[in-house]
Parts: sequence; structure tokens; C-alpha cells
Amino acid sequence: MSKSYYSLGLMSGTSGDGVDASVIQSDGDTKYKAIKNKYFQYDKKTYQKIHNLKEKIHNLVDLKKFAKELIDLEREITLFHAEVIKEVDKYQKADVIGFHGQTIYHNSQEKISRQLGDGKLLSQLTKKKIVYNFRQNDIKNGGEGAPLTPIFHQLLATQFKLDLPTCILNIGGISNITIVGEPTGTYSFTSRDIGPGNCLIDSWVRKNSKLYFDKDGLLAAKGTRNDIIFEQAQELFANRPNQKSLSFDVNDFDVSFARGLSLEDGATTLTDFTARVIGSALFSLLSNVNNKLWKVLVCGGGRKNHVLIEKIKNNTLKNIVIQPIDDYGIDGDFVESQAFGFLALRSIFKLPISFPETTGCKKPSTGGEIIQFK
Repeated sequence: MSKSYYSLGLMSGTSGDGVDASVIQSDGDTKYKAIKNKYFQYDKKTYQKIHNLKEKIHNLVDLKKFAKELIDLEREITLFHAEVIKEVDKYQKADVIGFHGQTIYHNSQEKISRQLGDGKLLSQLTKKKIVYNFRQNDIKNGGEGAPLTPIFHQLLATQFKLDLPTCILNIGGISNITIVGEPTGTYSFTSRDIGPGNCLIDSWVRKNSKLYFDKDGLLAAKGTRNDIIFEQAQELFANRPNQKSLSFDVNDFDVSFARGLSLEDGATTLTDFTARVIGSALFSLLSNVNNKLWKVLVCGGGRKNHVLIEKIKNNTLKNIVIQPIDDYGIDGDFVESQAFGFLALRSIFKLPISFPETTGCKKPSTGGEIIQFK
């Protein structure tokens, strides 16, 4: 499989603020080159619709109850993605589009993962081959539908000659970790979601100010941690019902326990709590090799929250070195969008995108629904 194709990966994460677009050149297996990355922001109305709907949907009944609103928002999001494709096409025409869509509800226990995005409509609008609905085949094969990016993390580690084994920590709305053991050619990696990444901090800031997120951790830097609420948050997390889950949704966590705090004190308390969860997970996942110097390379928007990163460092082992993945020539803002460009090609070639060690599926499974433009 030596022939390379241009694939455009489109990712709208749990922050719901816009779309990351990445054109890569790849054979879907061992070769990869980043060609173009660009971010497209949703307008304020779309952003608010996404978060208003996400907060209304807590189960399958809610998905049915708000079906009309979901259909309307899905169309709006699909039209937005069509404009993104047309814009990126001016730079480099893509052979295939990896269309992740906007996750509106994910429940690992119920084995439901709903992404808004109409692949058939997008294909008609753009006259392109579209791969979407990436998570359903994994769920049919006993998996949780997430995380899906580890196979791409392994390719990055191989391509950029990172010291192995290594860890890639993605801090999006949810935080997840991939441990890559060997280069591409084996499926030597494990992955799982850790818990909240930016979701609690973002939700708190959205509900208590006109801001979307805590830029650079500036709010958290000004506040004081409320120890009672901090302890309560830890207790709630320790006693959560889905402790063995490999994947989470932002709706698995809410900020109601922090109500009554000032904007800054809430940001500080939630940042401390998030850092404790991530730091403790790194500690438990990597502590069996105390004599090894572990590099943890951070991607996703959370790596820019300097206060959060410092607190994570203070909550884990001294032999764990945490640094931005950007230090190795990889743009940490676009790892996930590039990944879905890569996963689209793997889907077309019927190569696996999910694995027992990542999603809990029974056997390595391909995924992605392919819409061939006619």
C-alpha cells in the first residue's frame, strides 16, 4: 500500500466552538505528512445551540425527545462543514473527507455515541467521498466507541522518531492517554479516557461569565481553592458508577457541586480537581516503572492552560516529564483533525481503527461509513 492520498480530517471537539481542518497526505498505514491546518470558528448562535442541546440530553429518551432540534442543528453543522471543505479545497483538493461531526451524546454504558453530521448531505454539497459515523462499528463489536486516535498517535511517535515507550496525553473536553510501546507495524499501544480535561472549567466559565474558557488559566491563577468543594468533587469522582469505562462524555461530569463560589474561586477549585484526576491517572498508569524517565507529550487545547499543566506536574511522579507535543514539531492543536483524516483512509482500505486495548472491542475493527459521491 505505497500510494498516498490527500485526506481532509474535520474535527469539532467537545468544546463545540468550531472545526479543526487538516489536510494530510498518507497511505492510511505507515506514511503520513501534514499539508495544511486551519481552524474555523462557529458563530455564537451555533455555539450556544450545541451547548444548550448537550445540557438537555442525558439519555436515550432525551435523544428522541429533542429529535427535531437535533435534526435542525445537524443540518446547520453539516452546511458549516461544507463551507470549510470549499475553503480548504482552494489550497489542496482532498481525495477523501474524514467527517467526525459534533458529539452531542456519548454513553459508554449504554453503548451509544451520537455525532451530529449528515455524511450524505455533505457528499452532495461538496461532490466528495465522505467517511463519517466512525464509532458505530466499534460499538457493534463490543467496544465503547472511543478513544479512536491511538493508531494515529502510534504513527506520530514513529514518524517523528519519539523515544519509545512514550505517552501522548490529549487534553480536550475529556482527557485521554495513549501509551505507545512500539513503532507502526504492530498494534502495541493502549489507551483510555482519564476523566475531565477542559469540560468542567469551560462549563463553569460559560455559566458564570461571557467568556468561553479560562484563557491561559488566568482566572484560576487569581482564585483560591475551596477545600470542602474540592474534597466533595474527589469523592463524587471516586464513587462514580462507570469507574471501569474506557471512555467518557462531558455529560458524565457537571459543575453543580461548585455553585456559590466566585468565578475565580470556582475556576481554581475545578482546575485543581482536574489536575488531581489527570496527575493521579498518570501516577497509576506509569508508576509500575519507577526507574524509567517517562515523557508525557501533551496535545489539545488544555496544554495552553499553563496553570492546569503546572498543577498536573505537581500531582504526579517526579520521573514523569510533561511537555507540549509541539516541542517535537507536531502541532498540538490539530492532532485529532489529522487523526480523522488518517482514520478515513484506514476505513476505505478496511484497516482497523479500534482495538481491544483502546475501546474494549472484541477484536481489531475497522469503522467509518463511506459515502461515495455519484
